[in-house]
Amino acid sequence: MEFRASASIVTDWTGAGLAIGLFESELETLTGDLAALDQRLGGALREAIDENEFKGKAGSTSTLRVGSSSPVRKLILIGLGNGDSLKLDQLRQGAAAAAKAARSQKCDSLAIAFPLWNQDGAASAQAIAEGAHLSLYRDRRFKSDSDDNGKAPKPETIELLTFRGDGTATAEAIAQGIDRAEKIVAGTILARELVAAPANVVTPITMAETAQEIAQNPGWELTILEREDCEKLGMGSFLGVAQASDLPPKFVHLVYKPQGTPRKKLAIVGKGLTFDSGGLNIKAGAGSSIEMMKTDMGGAGATFGAAKAIALLQPADVEVHFISAITENMISGRAMHPGDILTASNGKTIEVGNTDAEGRLTLADSLVYADKLGVEAIVDLATLTGACVVALGDEIGGLWSTDEALAESLKTAAAKAGEKIWQMPMEEPYFDKMKSVVADMKNIGGRAGGSITAALFLKQFVKDTPWAHLDVAGPVWSDKDSGLNPAGATGYGVRMLVEWILA
Repeated sequence: MEFRASASIVTDWTGAGLAIGLFESELETLTGDLAALDQRLGGALREAIDENEFKGKAGSTSTLRVGSSSPVRKLILIGLGNGDSLKLDQLRQGAAAAAKAARSQKCDSLAIAFPLWNQDGAASAQAIAEGAHLSLYRDRRFKSDSDDNGKAPKPETIELLTFRGDGTATAEAIAQGIDRAEKIVAGTILARELVAAPANVVTPITMAETAQEIAQNPGWELTILEREDCEKLGMGSFLGVAQASDLPPKFVHLVYKPQGTPRKKLAIVGKGLTFDSGGLNIKAGAGSSIEMMKTDMGGAGATFGAAKAIALLQPADVEVHFISAITENMISGRAMHPGDILTASNGKTIEVGNTDAEGRLTLADSLVYADKLGVEAIVDLATLTGACVVALGDEIGGLWSTDEALAESLKTAAAKAGEKIWQMPMEEPYFDKMKSVVADMKNIGGRAGGSITAALFLKQFVKDTPWAHLDVAGPVWSDKDSGLNPAGATGYGVRMLVEWILA
């Protein structure tokens, strides 16, 4: 599938499918380019609106076969909702709906003509291209049949037309947005494929190999710490989790350094449990979801996906460190026990109250490591707690931060990327629940406020650097096909991280 900018305007384009983005307020009386298009198509636009009672609600679609003799064979109407304050994600979600409709209508070519966001042609084109690309992606790696369940093929070409309505954009700006989108999509798809793959395919070893592939790009440095290296650095918290697995742990540190002097240096830390059995506190019984614990490296998946996007984008003025302590949490005669005391690399001691609260143990040493790099901000992502899913559902990530400016920058990036986050309280008194009689702290704090106490635990391992924690346990996986996310791994976090890095 090829995306390209087009010099055509909506009233001139000829091809199989034409997708028009429409606000609710535009439908009663067609004016301007809509009236001209309706006249060119012999009243087909008005017919598509009236016969299907199309109201322009966000996410709604209506299609009409115009005829083989018409310059446009299929007309696809896409509802964009209220047009008073157009958001980028309305374009992204609308493009996803347009691409799916074009596929179901067997259009071998598609043109998309949407309104312009904030007079920004590049950002608008990026959002549209992201939505169309990601909505059509299907992971067929583990299917014996490669034809995508007999579905119609994707459109061979998708053209982004000069934007309709009051705004126009140059072909150069549109092409720039398409190029950026395709690089971010490549990172998002990597994250999807890492999270979706089973634990006998994605292991600490193969994750390290993925990091090596990314590091082949210009401007990259890679350090992989083996078990012995981690022992020398005193990473007892990470190694306590890793000790039961037959697979060696890998501590990955990828660094992107631009050719010029960076205006900022950032670190992203991803939880990298390629499988979580729960350890001796084994995940058991209905609702334990042990069969889905391949997704427990969703934070690392987003981290590596963002790294791939940055490798392709090659920003000129940002240095970024991508870090993940990667292992399995397994059961064997070597497994850590409930009640064991681990010593993290900053010297703090941790009583293991529950071996299934292992992600925070791996992140503890990762955050200590990142805190020593001299970066301006650290963001960690982790599929950390079921409590966050209970609080925020399956589509929203939780945000905790010690720095309000950092929190605001992440919320701005998330809004631009169309990925939902919600800031949660860093309620310091709740840390009392994690006090231990025999060690500095326990790794659990009880059921109440479980996602908050998990964030407070992580806070103990960042000394000076502004830090934010994202609990992404809900949105890294979807059980249904919705919008631009097909059922399965969503690649959540990649777009937000890239927007935050580039801001």
